[in-house]
Amino acid sequence: MVSSVKLAELWQRLGYRVVVACMGTETGREVVSETLIIHRRKDFFLPDPWNYGIAPGFTGLVRRLLREERPDLVVVNKLLFWTSFAVLPLRLTGRRVLLLTDALVGMTWWPRGWLPRIGAALYAWTLGWLILLCAQRVIFFHPQPPALLRRLGIVRKSQVIPTGIDPAPYSPTPVPSPVTGEGGRGGGLLTVTYIGRLESIKGVEDFLAAAMTRLGENPSLKIQVVGWYKPEHPLVRRYQDRVSFPGLRSDIPAILAATDIFVLPSYSEGLSNALMEAMASGCACIASEVGGNVFLLQNGVSGFLFPAGDREALRAHIRRLLSDPAKRRALGEAARKRIEEVFSWEKVGRQYSALFEHSS
Repeated sequence: MVSSVKLAELWQRLGYRVVVACMGTETGREVVSETLIIHRRKDFFLPDPWNYGIAPGFTGLVRRLLREERPDLVVVNKLLFWTSFAVLPLRLTGRRVLLLTDALVGMTWWPRGWLPRIGAALYAWTLGWLILLCAQRVIFFHPQPPALLRRLGIVRKSQVIPTGIDPAPYSPTPVPSPVTGEGGRGGGLLTVTYIGRLESIKGVEDFLAAAMTRLGENPSLKIQVVGWYKPEHPLVRRYQDRVSFPGLRSDIPAILAATDIFVLPSYSEGLSNALMEAMASGCACIASEVGGNVFLLQNGVSGFLFPAGDREALRAHIRRLLSDPAKRRALGEAARKRIEEVFSWEKVGRQYSALFEHSS
């Protein structure tokens, strides 16, 4: 839950002491600092296409922490994650809860495959709807359809505050790739990058199919897929002789500084941390026209958007940017500017300060 970690860091900067309860691979307690303590409950993970963690006893952990910590505010992140079920007993005991989410799973965000989609819809319009009604306020990371919010009966208690990003670690100045040592953005090698998990919802197969058609025309082109993937992933087996798969990395700012074109081809998306990081790095960004991508990118100004699954449109955008360095620079500069003006910690922090003051 990357957004939870980012928000905890932001709230610390605002002067709050933050106690986090979340799921993880092991049960435990981590003292990050005097103002940030993380409690984890071991979960059981259902793999792609479900991508869902189940953590029995999580609500009990939350109740214990409430007794021990006596917090001024209770914030729950991500609707329909297992952690969001804590909203229901908290409401029954009189606690007011702020609910944060980047998507409405089963309503505006859909998994791939008919069975997961049916499950998501049933889940959303039963437990999901009840959780939304029980929350004191609902904070979305990007705008949702007003008609849907009215239908759900939550329009008056909803608002938009993005997760935001600290742009300082992400340099728009090109540097040699930490993976190959070769340079992107004017260094003689054009680099096209996807960063994220190799899961069906992310549409990586569309990215690779579109980008590979450009490989023969551009001998200086480098294609890379950065992020976790399961062993013997079929896409890795198919493309590993022509595409770089460096796996999970901790030096993302350096990788993005050596990237010319960043592609996010998701079929459904919330407010993507990867896309915000690429924008802050001054990359020319291409993203599917779904979810928070439309909120982040202004089509043709700070990036290019395309219909999810439309490989021809994606291929055309990649071809345009590979042949037009001036457009790459213009999109990258506009993307960095948009992050600084709308999605920086400074801007977002003010909105969360006002929210917490109003909710206390």
